[in-house]
Amino acid sequence: MITDSFDNKSEPLITVESFVGPQKHLCDVCILTFSDVILEEMRTRFALREVDVLRTANGDRPVYLFAYEDKTLAVMLCGIGAALTGGQVEELNWIIGATKFVMFGSAGSLNREATAGRYVIPTEAYRDEGMSYHYAPPADYIAVKNADRVEAIFRELGLPYVSGRVWTTDAFYRETRNQFEKRKAEGCLAVEMEVAGVEAVCDFYGFELYDFLVTGDVLDAPVYENDGLHSANHDPDKLDIALEIARRI
Repeated sequence: MITDSFDNKSEPLITVESFVGPQKHLCDVCILTFSDVILEEMRTRFALREVDVLRTANGDRPVYLFAYEDKTLAVMLCGIGAALTGGQVEELNWIIGATKFVMFGSAGSLNREATAGRYVIPTEAYRDEGMSYHYAPPADYIAVKNADRVEAIFRELGLPYVSGRVWTTDAFYRETRNQFEKRKAEGCLAVEMEVAGVEAVCDFYGFELYDFLVTGDVLDAPVYENDGLHSANHDPDKLDIALEIARRI
């Protein structure tokens, strides 16, 4: 059973070091983006310096350092989904030393009235994925521990937001009507693919996750709508917010 997967009593058979080599410390904060458009925007605004690369069978993931005001930050274009992103967070900690991760991306709205025109700050994530059960004891939800700090930064910046539960799932083509109704009834504002797994990894190792979302597609409609998905994925407003969070934490 997936709920029996958490084991903190024995050692892992495979280590990060066996894939990426000795541990290093280059910076404390790393920005995680899922948008190649936003990464290209960063190339035009900052002198990105490639310092390492996560190599996979289906392509390389370069890791970059750059200066933002008085801080040295890292950024990487992550794979999509809790398993990929969670594993990459573990590897990033090893190769650059980062312990604070600012993550942002798109989500599907489960409550269009609450999310319209507002960013979404997750406070808890429903664990409908596999990654988190290997890093945290079984439970329906996992708390997003730095939600209060993200909310405080949004208030300082004067940004519109709503905070609440989200639903993390790997299977976006199986977001069924019944599951939507259950999650919405529990207070979930949005559905996405990473938060539960990445938070579990961060909790297990003592890292910190700072996350916010933008809803693009809408499940809370008679007919599914995805007109806003491209904007939610790629508009650069999220980068400016991520940079401010990274500077303040």
